[in-house]
Amino acid sequence: MKEFLQVLRRFVPPYKKYLVASVVFNILSAMLNIFSFAALIPILQILFQTGDAEAATAWMPWDWTNIQAVLMNNLNYAVNQLIASFGQTTTLLFIGLFLAVTTALKTTAYFLSSATIIPIRTGVVRDIRNQLYQKITSLPLGFFSEERKGDIIARMSGDVQEVETSIMSSLDMLFKNPILIVVYFSTLLFVSWQLTLFTIVFVPIFGWFMGIVGRKLKRQSIEAQALWSDTMSQVEETLGGLRIIKAFCAEAIMNKRFDKINSKYRDDIMRVNIRQTLAHPMSEFLGTVMIIIVLWFGGILVLSGKAITGPTFIYYMVILYSIIQPLKDFSKAGYNIPKGLASMERIDKILNAENDIKEPENPKHITTFEHQIEFRHVWFGYKASTNTSSNQTSSTSEGLGEAIWVLKDVSLVIPKGKTVALVGQSGGGKSTLVDLIPRYYDVQKGEVLIDGINVKDLGIHDLRQLIGNVNQEAILFNDTFRNNIAFGSTNPSEEAIEDAARIANAYDFVMQSEKGFDTSIGDRGGRLSGGQRQRVSIARAIMKNPPILILDEATSALDTESERLVQQALEHLMKSRTTVAIAHRLSTIKNADIICVLHEGQIVEKGTHDELLAIDGYYKKLHDMQS
Repeated sequence: MKEFLQVLRRFVPPYKKYLVASVVFNILSAMLNIFSFAALIPILQILFQTGDAEAATAWMPWDWTNIQAVLMNNLNYAVNQLIASFGQTTTLLFIGLFLAVTTALKTTAYFLSSATIIPIRTGVVRDIRNQLYQKITSLPLGFFSEERKGDIIARMSGDVQEVETSIMSSLDMLFKNPILIVVYFSTLLFVSWQLTLFTIVFVPIFGWFMGIVGRKLKRQSIEAQALWSDTMSQVEETLGGLRIIKAFCAEAIMNKRFDKINSKYRDDIMRVNIRQTLAHPMSEFLGTVMIIIVLWFGGILVLSGKAITGPTFIYYMVILYSIIQPLKDFSKAGYNIPKGLASMERIDKILNAENDIKEPENPKHITTFEHQIEFRHVWFGYKASTNTSSNQTSSTSEGLGEAIWVLKDVSLVIPKGKTVALVGQSGGGKSTLVDLIPRYYDVQKGEVLIDGINVKDLGIHDLRQLIGNVNQEAILFNDTFRNNIAFGSTNPSEEAIEDAARIANAYDFVMQSEKGFDTSIGDRGGRLSGGQRQRVSIARAIMKNPPILILDEATSALDTESERLVQQALEHLMKSRTTVAIAHRLSTIKNADIICVLHEGQIVEKGTHDELLAIDGYYKKLHDMQS
């Protein structure tokens, strides 16, 4: 219950007004229920002519010391007056009409109490999804290199859905049932405290049985949700690698692998659901046992003529039966909530994940790039980047804990307006080096500076606004050409979008498409060729118009014709910009102002194309191999 209340404290406060309204309507519903059933006493007295009301010959004044006697006397007196004036059958009709009116009011209040909970349920689930999405977009890239995309998707879909069906669906009964139980229990005490004290002996036993099964349910739910993540991860991997699966005729292998995970998930969720189905029959049996015992004990009191009369005992049993249903709902919630808490635990692993790329407390704001980018004695290791703090920068150059340094004491100055190319073997640290400029990762030792300011001291938004990216894999969205080119721009003009497409050599094939700039390009640009996707991504970078440009092997995956068109577009894009280009094809960076050769995390050679060929070192070997 403590964990459940913590979830409510986190997400429910924005909806307090709905909660207050629900509580008010629940109280009203419970009170009307009591008054409506109170009509049973005079009905039974009239029908069975018990004579219990004969002593009520006068209206009694209110007496706080003897409330029950005053109420029963005045109720009986009012009924006697009605019988004397209208007869027994008409009085029965009047009491029946009173019962109908109070029942109508009660059911209306009951409906309103449930209706006011719905905005809380739906709003909290929406807020959790929004918080998850915002957290995902704010977390550094290093977090996702250690997490499976399928697992994150499972938490945002299956786990959030489980929170809605388990925890949020229990809100109604958890805010309604305590009120009903308190009101009904007070009524039971009021009608017969002796019988009520006898009854409550069985309530702790009732709760103890429910608790045993509920505790096991949470543990099994956590295991089942973890297997659901594995299932979603395999689906995501399959969709991404479908071409390879078919090429290697591995359908049967993948089917068997998926069936193994899916069957294990089925077994776990089956155990969870079987245990959950115990709630109703167990509560039904315990409730029936309690009613039988109370009937026996209450019957003794009625037959002995002590403490309670026959009609009042029937009224007592009706209220007792009314309190059993809220108790059953509590037991149902006791089974549902642990499942939701298990999912909430998994969701919190993302919501509480630490973001190491932090906005500085007093960020420096820049809007232009004036002088140079500088890497000053930069060391970086991937393994510790997600949890390394500033006081851990004293590690030796031998390694970072068990990790190996990816960059080792790299120093480099990139002047404004120059093109600097990074070449070298795969895994040499080229992509890591350029990822440090926009702070996708933070260095462990050393500094990255823009115009003499450490990037850690700049506002993250200001820093990234200065930088445009064109990557080897053109990352596009399932949207139109227009929205992909204008991505991230505020109020872009039609003319600016078309100009960007022309400069990127994309205008012609865009206009030849079915709806021009309003044509959808499919999932990740799947309806386009590799060269077309790359030119759209270049048009997007042109639209942003950044002073610093990062090109990460932008032409390496293209055929000769596409490479020529993309290279032309890149030359337009690179004009008057500071460019950092990663390249495997040395032919694409011959004209770079500075070429840096990275080998095992260090810059081993630096110069122009001709100067590096003259050195007869790493660059010359790479050039000769490609020639």
